[in-house]
Amino acid sequence: MKTLYLDIFSGISGDMFMGAMLDLGVKMEDLTRELEKLGLPGYHLHASREQRHQIEGARFQVHIGHDHGHQHHHEHHHEHDHPHEQGHSEEHAPGRNYSEIRRMIEASHLSNFVKTKSIAVFQRIANAEGKIHGLPPDKVHFHEVGAVDSIVDIVGACVALEILGKPRVLASAVVEGHGFVDCAHGRFPVPAPATLEILAARGAPLAQCDEPNELVTPTGAALLAEFVEKFGPMENFVPERVGFGVGGRDNKSRPNVLRAVLGQSAPAAAHDWETDTIAVLETNLDDVNPELLGHFVDLAMAAGALDVSHAPVQMKKNRPGILLSVLCAPADADKFCEMILRETTAFGVRRSTAERRKLRREFSVVKTAYGDVTIKIGRLDGEVIQSAPEFESCKKLASEKGVPLKAVYDAARKAAP
Repeated sequence: MKTLYLDIFSGISGDMFMGAMLDLGVKMEDLTRELEKLGLPGYHLHASREQRHQIEGARFQVHIGHDHGHQHHHEHHHEHDHPHEQGHSEEHAPGRNYSEIRRMIEASHLSNFVKTKSIAVFQRIANAEGKIHGLPPDKVHFHEVGAVDSIVDIVGACVALEILGKPRVLASAVVEGHGFVDCAHGRFPVPAPATLEILAARGAPLAQCDEPNELVTPTGAALLAEFVEKFGPMENFVPERVGFGVGGRDNKSRPNVLRAVLGQSAPAAAHDWETDTIAVLETNLDDVNPELLGHFVDLAMAAGALDVSHAPVQMKKNRPGILLSVLCAPADADKFCEMILRETTAFGVRRSTAERRKLRREFSVVKTAYGDVTIKIGRLDGEVIQSAPEFESCKKLASEKGVPLKAVYDAARKAAP
């Protein structure tokens, strides 16, 4: 299976990824032709060969400006690749919010793969920035990720992967530097807030090295979060071509390059399902008041548990009891352990981690005689395996129309794909 392996021993940014793609054989004219479909004015692309610590690779730059006489060079140093950091003038690089960027990509003649993936990468950055600033993702203003150079980086990365034949993407653990970055929020330790948020949302493994610089940018982190199927060392991998994408700066302890290896690998899984890891918390209760149990379920769900269940069990000394189970994110496990101990009669909680396999989920709206209903669709390897009306959507419509909930639900099920 065609596979791209990203060796992130010196970090990753949008321009380094693009440089690595060029070094692997993506042609500049093919990239330019596709990017023109965005209808984005005021830039041109520049590629050159440069060395970092005697390693030669491709350097990709976006030059902002309409002509060679009056242009603004966006140098794409790592530390200047932030949505919240750069100081371009509005005249050269107007900020855009996430919904504007999404509309621009959707309105273009780019392929469905490039459209879907570009929007997904931007969504990851918008979610992270939104969480940091307390804004809904659609309202996040990308001061500079919204600017021309970073739109080109993100859409260009998706175009490059399509040109390479949409390979499966694997990567090493992510290596970041240390120290501080100056951004709009003041001085922040590396990793920068958005970078860390994006990697955390994806559950990507992260290690810091002794390089006193920021090595991973939000754009680089979002590309990894969206495309990498699995992080870890190379396994059952036959390398065929090696490319180096060069960053703008000379690092002290390592060459500032991203190594990308194109080759063949045995797929880890035969299916395209999503995987994640969750914490499973359980306790056996033989003396809990049912009202307390009901209260606990409400409390845990409101606090962000993924699921809470309880079932009758037979316990020691032939006592009837309750098995209480809470599923949650691993980072929240201690919080929910404490909640179980404080809010129920438990003296102890069993904690384990479990891997999940999940259908790829999407939502669509179907028309019924009563009105529009949201449907949740689950796909496996492209095939629709499950489809179910969203309960809240049915309930709202039933209430508005004064009809039985069951009637709305049945109509929505019949209309579902």
